[in-house]
Amino acid sequence: MNSPTDRTVFIIDDDPDMRASMRRLLKSVGLRAELFASAQEFLQQKMPQGPSCLVLDMRLPGTNGLEVQRNLIKSGVNIPVIFITAHGDIPMTVRAMKSGAVEFLTKPFRDQDLLDAIEQALQRDQAARQQQGEIAGLQERYKSLTARERQVMGLLVSGMQTKQIAVKLGTSEITAAVHRGHLMHKMGAGSPAELGRMAERLKLPAESPD
Repeated sequence: MNSPTDRTVFIIDDDPDMRASMRRLLKSVGLRAELFASAQEFLQQKMPQGPSCLVLDMRLPGTNGLEVQRNLIKSGVNIPVIFITAHGDIPMTVRAMKSGAVEFLTKPFRDQDLLDAIEQALQRDQAARQQQGEIAGLQERYKSLTARERQVMGLLVSGMQTKQIAVKLGTSEITAAVHRGHLMHKMGAGSPAELGRMAERLKLPAESPD
């Protein structure tokens, strides 16, 4: 079983010699590769915990790389993709890049070009995983707030002062201050500005101060 720090490169190519060549290359730089002859084999694979990317041949039996990429997106599998092909054209490249591909390499490509693309893809996936983890943590903290604390948070990040929040909620300023202190502590925010950035990342609807 791989750990959250392991980096995995998945390769889908129906050419066994090509798969073996890429595995040797990746092994030479300390990267683990998992090889698949078809998209169907890969789609049955459980995604790893650590950073990963997919090197995907554009031409596959019964399908093509763009279809595989679309199916991954539909399935919620957000893995960075590097396309490789022996028959590239500009419209195909544009479609692949618009769909979020990291790189589009035409065979024969230089080993270093592939390694550079893989490194970029792995770094992109690692950053995305870190961001997802941070947002998940924020969501857990937000869930720990009471309904009234969430109200106070919404008004606070809209720019209202504690006294104004108390008037808005029909409570005392002391009570509003207590709610504010509790929610700031639970969210781990050091200032209203930091709390506002958290609200943006959580995509919370804006509260009207009126």
